[in-house]
Amino acid sequence: PVTAGSIVVPYGHVIGNEKWRGSELAQRLQGKVRLIFEDALGLVDFHLSNRTCILLISEADLVAGDEFKRRLVRFRNASSLRGIVIVEKTPISDQYYPGVQKLVVLELGMVLLPVANQGEASQLIIQLVREQSRDRGSNPFLGKQRARPAEPALLQALQHIPGVGKTKALLLLQRFGSIHRLCNADIRELEQAVGQTVAQQIYTF
Repeated sequence: PVTAGSIVVPYGHVIGNEKWRGSELAQRLQGKVRLIFEDALGLVDFHLSNRTCILLISEADLVAGDEFKRRLVRFRNASSLRGIVIVEKTPISDQYYPGVQKLVVLELGMVLLPVANQGEASQLIIQLVREQSRDRGSNPFLGKQRARPAEPALLQALQHIPGVGKTKALLLLQRFGSIHRLCNADIRELEQAVGQTVAQQIYTF
């Protein structure tokens, strides 16, 4: 069952599925966000405070067969939560990636983010949590924050998109600030940042 919807996550916290306790991903999150483990998350791996759920498909899941597909479909069918799917796209799992992309993006209409390893996945989760805290804290008395230097892992993740090199990845991060905003950008916004051809490639990806 998808039980995450009934769990309230405090801002700045991440509730992680018990199965990730002790993993490299959990260790990298410790100290950056407040991570609480919970046994009752059902299909969800990580649950963030704005009702966004992370479903993480590891290299091992991809190689092991179709069980992860059933999990994604069950989540989509049972839930009104926003699901973001993070996939470990490694030399070993690369051959399975196009099938996952088709299922997640075209058939289930969810956001898909490829990462090279659990370290990159942890960077994305930290970025999403910080993004929410900023959206929530639109305090008129606080000056506009200066953009922080882009995280290396985020730059690498963006460079997985066809047509996006380091320069365009930097441009995109400066303009949109996060992968989450980039995923929700429409084609016109993308064109203003990187031109028509690359914008179309990003949008399709």
